Amino acid sequence: MTGHDSAPPFDGGSGGGSGGGFGGRGHDPFDEAATARATINADAVVTSWNEGARRLLGHLPAEVVGRDAAALLAEEVSPEDVRAAAALPRWNGTLTLRHRDGRPVRVRLLAHRGTPSADGPGDWLLVSPLPGPDETTTGDPETTRNTKPTGNVQDVIERAEDEALQALASQQSPCPVAIYDDLLRLRKINDQMAQVIGLPEKEIRGLRLSEIGGRLESEELERHMAEVLRTGERRVVETHRRVGGEAHAHAWSARLAPLKTPDGEVHGVCLAAHDITEQYLARQRLLLLSEASVRIGTTLDVTRTAQELADVGIPGLADFVSVDLLERLDQDEPFGEPPPGPLTGPVVLRRVAHQSVLPGAPEAVVELGQVDTYPSYSPQTVSLTAGHPVIIPTTDPAMRRWASESAARATTLRVHGFHSIMSVPIRARGVTLGVAVFSRHTRPDPFTQDDILLAEEITTRAAVCLDNARRFTRECDTALALQRSLLPQTLAGPTAVEVAFRYRPAGPYAGVGGDWFDVIPLSGARIALVVGDVVGHGIQASATMGRLRTAVRTLADVDLPPDELLTHLDDLVIHLSAEGGAGAPTGDVGATCLYAVYDPVAHRCSVARAGHPPPVLLDPDGTVSPVHVPAGPPLGVGGLPFEAIELDLPEDTVLALYTDGLIGGRGRDLDAGLTTLAEALARPAPSLDARCESVLRALLPGHGAPDDVALLLARTRGLDSSRVATWDIPDDPALVARARRDVTERLLAWGLDEAVFTTELIVSELVTNAMRHATAPIQLRLIHDRTLICEVSDGSNTAPHLRRARVFDEGGRGLLLVAQLSRRWGSRHSTTGKTIWAEQALPPPSPA
Repeated sequence: MTGHDSAPPFDGGSGGGSGGGFGGRGHDPFDEAATARATINADAVVTSWNEGARRLLGHLPAEVVGRDAAALLAEEVSPEDVRAAAALPRWNGTLTLRHRDGRPVRVRLLAHRGTPSADGPGDWLLVSPLPGPDETTTGDPETTRNTKPTGNVQDVIERAEDEALQALASQQSPCPVAIYDDLLRLRKINDQMAQVIGLPEKEIRGLRLSEIGGRLESEELERHMAEVLRTGERRVVETHRRVGGEAHAHAWSARLAPLKTPDGEVHGVCLAAHDITEQYLARQRLLLLSEASVRIGTTLDVTRTAQELADVGIPGLADFVSVDLLERLDQDEPFGEPPPGPLTGPVVLRRVAHQSVLPGAPEAVVELGQVDTYPSYSPQTVSLTAGHPVIIPTTDPAMRRWASESAARATTLRVHGFHSIMSVPIRARGVTLGVAVFSRHTRPDPFTQDDILLAEEITTRAAVCLDNARRFTRECDTALALQRSLLPQTLAGPTAVEVAFRYRPAGPYAGVGGDWFDVIPLSGARIALVVGDVVGHGIQASATMGRLRTAVRTLADVDLPPDELLTHLDDLVIHLSAEGGAGAPTGDVGATCLYAVYDPVAHRCSVARAGHPPPVLLDPDGTVSPVHVPAGPPLGVGGLPFEAIELDLPEDTVLALYTDGLIGGRGRDLDAGLTTLAEALARPAPSLDARCESVLRALLPGHGAPDDVALLLARTRGLDSSRVATWDIPDDPALVARARRDVTERLLAWGLDEAVFTTELIVSELVTNAMRHATAPIQLRLIHDRTLICEVSDGSNTAPHLRRARVFDEGGRGLLLVAQLSRRWGSRHSTTGKTIWAEQALPPPSPA
């Protein structure tokens, strides 16, 4: 208070007026003159003095304000006590003050320090209650006390009034209160507790709490009451339950206090219950939000994230939760994006996840993965159309109409007792992904606006995770589609070998890799087997892999030996590394490769590798052993040679080519992985394809791998000697006709009558060119495989060239004629010369 002469806020004088409206007895509860009030600044100068202070001490405001407050003291106060009190934010005690007429007055004071300001510390506010109208004060400092002239009669009247007030407070207290004796038997309850229990006091008096409640929660609370009796200490117990007089469960904070006699003996327990339902529900919502932030979005998988959303909603929010996503998300939308904004009905949704408080989710009408069409009046479409959550009771006419269209849905709603449904759109980054539907059938209370806010918050968090998972899945699928398009889609089974392969990409978080494999048909019924691995992951690794695979096929068409092919491939990788930028160091694009060429006529295999794991052989007798091929440097190092070895491979030998992800995954040592691979290859298997599966199960038992894995198995075959014909031809042009006759006889023996004319022309041209332009020895070979192959070998290293002959040129048309008559042709070099070959498609066999 800053002044002393302000008018009271209500009429009523000093408290004795007859005005009505306050307490029914004419007193003004806001009469400021009923309390002595004064303010003192930091210099102990009185700054205000009200009417109550004048009544207490008799001084007028003009006589006190602006003067030293010490003049009002009738006793000495030590400076130490003054400094100690000044350091406190609040002080209370009793002081002897001097009345205006000179007598001392013993006064109870309560002092509050005001808020400090820029001008200095705040003033002190001093207050003291005034004696009642029937009270007087005495001036003796030692014996000053309130006395009542009526003596014992007045005491009896005041005690009666106090008891009446206590009785009214006990019965009409807003807090439910119950009193139990030392046997924990009910003695007294107020009206609020009787209303909560739903029974009057006379019906339950003398019963224990567990007998009144009849539930396990009551027994737990009763045990706490027994502890209060035993220890004499207060306790606070929280419980969430529905008591007899309540329609719904409430959260209660039960405060248990011992009832003690003056000597400290406990004679009972007072139970005061406080309804903390709002605080309890707020805590539960915060806990559910916290749980949702931890449990939703643990992976970048759409289905798993949707299931996490459904799991979080049970049982804290609903009894059954379903998550449906737009069916069009699985289709080819422009740029892969779902449509923005609210939708229009009907809506086609796919069930992705659901969860229930009942085992097995028997309430589900739509199975996981099933697509269903929801009409415009269904809860799902209503919320998607409106663009915000909706609560629909099952008694709603639209709900009844929707249920009537499906006998299964109507039966489920009736059998399980659904009564409240909340549908929440799943939206993220401005687009609609689907809808989450929360339903209640076990919990009796319907959804409220607070539930909408909670469900919307949870669903919004899940929507962002779902959208991230959707985008991640789309990007992974795009990268994998690119990678798979760069790999061979099918491997035409050549005669030389039977092949089986497996490719397993790395786990979703590693990104696409650069592993590849290939089977390339070569001239002379030979076959090239290739396995390679580009260092790193991502689109760049896949693109590099595609370029290297194309380069290997191009170099294979030239029929280079394995070591020479790897040398050219090494140069290519160095050039690719240099393309990364001016002055970029070589070796940035690293890769490994293994290249093998198998000849089914000679049953020999030539192998070279560039930093790649060695192949493993499974002999026809079941022996498994790695092939000791010189390792060679990885591709891209440059300046180091590669070395090839020759192997004799009997028929039915299995050659295993693979990438290091197969034997080095899951933290396994490469040698240990190689041993496991050998053991897996040695196990009996009904087919080569089954052997592939057996190897993968042994080395990669899980679904994901830390690195890409490529596995290529090839079982060797041999050409029967009767299907190969070889002639050594002397360097005599007169013997060309004889070569034609030998070829014709062999073709007739093979039943290839229709190929005689064409083959005679090809043989005549190739043999004549060898005699005219090359050196001896000259050899002619026919191979009857899936095609008819004609080969002419000579001792010259001069490569043939196809050229266009002019009109009057006498020569230059031989190779052109061969190219026109054959499906493909080419040449290959060896250490002793070269071989020119031509391949024809086989005509239908003639009748025997």
